[in-house]
Amino acid sequence: MPINKKHMQQNTQHHIAEKRDESGNVLIIILLAVALIGALTAAMQSTSQQSAHIDKETLILRVSEVQRYTSELERGINYIMQNGHSESDIRFAHPNAHSDYGDLIADSDKSDQIFDRLGGAAHYGTPPQNINDGSTWEFYGHTALPHVGSDAAELIVILPNVTQDFCEKTNSIIGYDATNQPTDSSTCIHGGASQRFNDTTQFDSSPNTVTDATFSIKPSMQGCVQCTNDNSYHFFHVLMAR
Repeated sequence: MPINKKHMQQNTQHHIAEKRDESGNVLIIILLAVALIGALTAAMQSTSQQSAHIDKETLILRVSEVQRYTSELERGINYIMQNGHSESDIRFAHPNAHSDYGDLIADSDKSDQIFDRLGGAAHYGTPPQNINDGSTWEFYGHTALPHVGSDAAELIVILPNVTQDFCEKTNSIIGYDATNQPTDSSTCIHGGASQRFNDTTQFDSSPNTVTDATFSIKPSMQGCVQCTNDNSYHFFHVLMAR
């Protein structure tokens, strides 16, 4: 049977064309895959950047909330003092506060209570979420802050165990030197249960003096301190200088 050369040539050309089509399709698929991967990567990076931006903004808002609240507490102290009470009369009792601060209900004269409308008229606030370990506000008279009043201990409010991010953002907003953050290498500005200000625990006659050289803003009325004995971070605000 004679071989049809023309037919063989047509088949060969047809197979070549099919191969070219297949190669073209594979190339298109590869290019589409590369494009999709690039788009997905860009979307993930954009989302990550947006999330970081939101977190940063939230942190700034939390710092502002804390500063507003401590200013309210400071006003409450001023109200009590203006009503003729002495610094040793000030009380921080509240049903939601630790019992070390006293019993608000049992106090017959509430004009020296910061959280009563007859006294300081401040509300008892809970710390904003996600900026510390859940610890509540503490009130102490055991630390003398740099260049605040005399060498006597101040009456201060502490938000204990805040995050490092919150601490650094607070100091950045206030204006502390970013390379020299406030530290406390002695007793620690967070005095713990034994230093809670009440009718028996008052102002320490030999106060903790923090580490003066690390405070780039003086007088140091507010800020965040790292206690170097355990690397914990604590926000402070001076309620009354002495």
